[in-house]
Amino acid sequence: MKRNKLNIGLFGFGCVGYGLYEVLQKTPTLKTTIKTICVKDKNKSRPIVKGYFTYDKNIILNDPEINVVVELIDDADAAFEIVSTALRKGKAVVSANKKMIAEHFYELLDLQKKYNVPLLYEAACCASIPIIRNLEEYYDNDLLESIEGIVNGSTNYILTKTFSENISYAEALKQAQDIGYAETDPSLDTGGFDAKYKLLILIAHSFGIVAKPEDIFNLGIDNIGELELNYAREKNLKIKLVAQAYKTKNGNVSCFVLPKFIDKHNKLFTVDDVFNGIITKTSFADIQFFVGKGAGAYPTASAVLSDISALSYDYRYEYKKLNNNDKLNDKEDVLLRIFLKFDSENNLNFKKYFYSVEETYENINNAYIIGVISLNNLGEIYSKSLNKASIILIETISESIDTMELNNELNSIFEIA
Repeated sequence: MKRNKLNIGLFGFGCVGYGLYEVLQKTPTLKTTIKTICVKDKNKSRPIVKGYFTYDKNIILNDPEINVVVELIDDADAAFEIVSTALRKGKAVVSANKKMIAEHFYELLDLQKKYNVPLLYEAACCASIPIIRNLEEYYDNDLLESIEGIVNGSTNYILTKTFSENISYAEALKQAQDIGYAETDPSLDTGGFDAKYKLLILIAHSFGIVAKPEDIFNLGIDNIGELELNYAREKNLKIKLVAQAYKTKNGNVSCFVLPKFIDKHNKLFTVDDVFNGIITKTSFADIQFFVGKGAGAYPTASAVLSDISALSYDYRYEYKKLNNNDKLNDKEDVLLRIFLKFDSENNLNFKKYFYSVEETYENINNAYIIGVISLNNLGEIYSKSLNKASIILIETISESIDTMELNNELNSIFEIA
């Protein structure tokens, strides 16, 4: 049903909420009005008149004049209650809450279908980069082979600062917290969870796979120290937190989030600060590259505005790729060449987990191993090292490998190396 006039009920009025309000004031051609804004804190001073605000979510959810709910809060559980209720009441929804969407993807798909209303969430993935719409429309027929990129602005800012200013990880994190890019508890970003939630959404639109967060392996940048930073500087590399998904030889999809060494030939090498970058590879168009700001009030608000505009002509995701019947690949079938750093005292015979080791190093405090390992064994190492190990991807060795081919594959790799 075409919505000629959009009456918005807005949940949340933080940086993005206020950014959206300002952007809408500068977009008079869009027939849109924010009727009511729901917030929690009654005592907080806000830059617009009090008449907009309510502290009761039901004022918006039960208002028959409000036909669009925009959800911009940071509580995933509360967000799901708001979004699911709005959909049941026949209201279109725009959300930027990637954790909520990732954790409830199945239910949200069912609600959209059952109540015949759209849920759009472009801002949940890469802020200003319109990647979901492109995956839905541009890559509708072109056969997507892989998607990878930097999808978290906070970690990219921290890692950029460690290189550009030669400062420690701890100092870079504090800077990110001081200017609002990272929370007081930054683990959602620095632990790689935010990137995992975004990757989960992206693979649904890329390959038609609806996964759960626990299905995707993720590591963050929390344990990166001077040893890895100095190694990267000596080799003229950068470290980036990269989310990656690709079709394997057996037709399934492998995906994970890992810190990765990036050289100057990689398009992600120049994606610094709070910028995000996405690389797609398809059968026909080959490689394409998207870049844009991945954090900040206005970049995120621009994606929310794009979704609101799309609702004026009743745009909705079609999820056509859900019929592809693609599946996630077995973690044991994915081989990675990695850099593993660990405390010298915490050496739990990590070598036994590697298919092959090409380099080792040890000093009084730290040690590292470079070699080839399966994604499954990587998880074993991380759990047994009490989450103290630092793991950085060098390259994905094999998209999928048969046990019978293992020795030939490894011999070929190290002849080239």
